[in-house]
Amino acid sequence: MLEHARTIADYQFGRGAGQVLFPDGTTYQLSKTRRLRYLFCGKLRLATLRAQDGFFTLSMLGAERLHALFLAPRMRVVAADDAVPFVQKGGNLFARHVVYVDPDIRAGEEVLVVDGDDRLIGIGKAALAPEEMLQIKRGMAVQIRYGSVGK
Repeated sequence: MLEHARTIADYQFGRGAGQVLFPDGTTYQLSKTRRLRYLFCGKLRLATLRAQDGFFTLSMLGAERLHALFLAPRMRVVAADDAVPFVQKGGNLFARHVVYVDPDIRAGEEVLVVDGDDRLIGIGKAALAPEEMLQIKRGMAVQIRYGSVGK
């Protein structure tokens, strides 16, 4: 089951992500239908497998592991300094506050939200394509799932 989770993570996030996210000793919990649902490191949740599409949503711990694995700008959306406190508390990132974005991100993907110094401040789902995040000045760019302060 753990190997299956690693394969999905490698597909979703890129080669090598599965082993970093889910090293040996990672535990998991199955759903009522006996499908993989949650993955844990000790008692801390790393990721949840969404039943709708079969992809992972990350916890801050899982995001921190990917942040350490991938060099900037991979999977990253850089927030303006004035938006950092709001994102850290779990507030959504709006397009006007996006400074830079990885051009390979697609709308709907999990993204790492960082400040100008590449410190992880939140994890969420991209609501717009990269070009739209930079060109549009209204609307939500990233729906934040977890901020770094409210882990």
